[in-house]
Amino acid sequence: MTTQIFHDTEADRSFKAKRISGRILIYGILIVWAFISIFPIYWTITTSFKMAPDVMKGNMVPWWDYIPKWLGWRSLGLSPDTIANESTVREEFLKRFWNSTVVAVSASMLAVMLGSMTAYGLSRFNYRFGFMRNPDISFFFLSQLILPPVVLALPFLVLYKSLAMLDTRIGLILLYTLTVLPIVIWIMRDQFGSIPTELEEAALVDGLSIWGAFLTIILPIAAPGMVASFILSLVLTWNEYFFAALLTSSHATTLPVMVASQTGSQGISWWSMAALSFAAILPLIIIGIALERFIIKGMAAGAVK
Repeated sequence: MTTQIFHDTEADRSFKAKRISGRILIYGILIVWAFISIFPIYWTITTSFKMAPDVMKGNMVPWWDYIPKWLGWRSLGLSPDTIANESTVREEFLKRFWNSTVVAVSASMLAVMLGSMTAYGLSRFNYRFGFMRNPDISFFFLSQLILPPVVLALPFLVLYKSLAMLDTRIGLILLYTLTVLPIVIWIMRDQFGSIPTELEEAALVDGLSIWGAFLTIILPIAAPGMVASFILSLVLTWNEYFFAALLTSSHATTLPVMVASQTGSQGISWWSMAALSFAAILPLIIIGIALERFIIKGMAAGAVK
């Protein structure tokens, strides 16, 4: 009896040791991955407070390797000693920031609206277009992302010039909506696919129309997926550079174009670029933190049915 208890105790200790070792390994991997993910943001923030020699030397730790200065933020008119004064660069930054906000938010909202309706139709009804069925149509939308953007540069440039849509916000909004629409359709198709069809059938029995059931029953349930789609679309359109640089020149230019323009005769102004980059990504960080639970729910839609 004593021998059996001894063996059970040894087995429990071995199990606990393996369990603790497994947790340490998992948490160690997560810590390393978190460091890798957060390091670019850390580098951007610290670089915005560096002088030129500190950037070239690769100094990383404030107050240890270097003394932080407001050089990067002063160049944008956003430092404490310049924020109250007039600044042409700050006015340009606010203009580009507003352009990015209007274009990204409008394109994301439009993509979510159109993508949700398209995804609902693909998840609830059977379509036939020649040899194509619902799975083929869904893949057709996704296949639009395979084509490199540079291939579309000349056609869009000629089209927008003929329509007088160059350097306009509406031109970027329509183009960005087109680019993120396939992603929204695929996310929302899985979201709607995880919702039982019995809910619509019950709503139809109660007298609601298809649109009524969609707007009052299905959309509230699919809200997490819509929020996740909106945030993903917002990130993609907010950071888009290629078409913004190609199709705009002054009036509708966005923040990524301004970030890329931080060069001069003496090279790249890393401190200015870092300050501008952090000011540009700060709204996305705040939105991501505030709506994290919706992102997780939306991206996990359809995983468990």
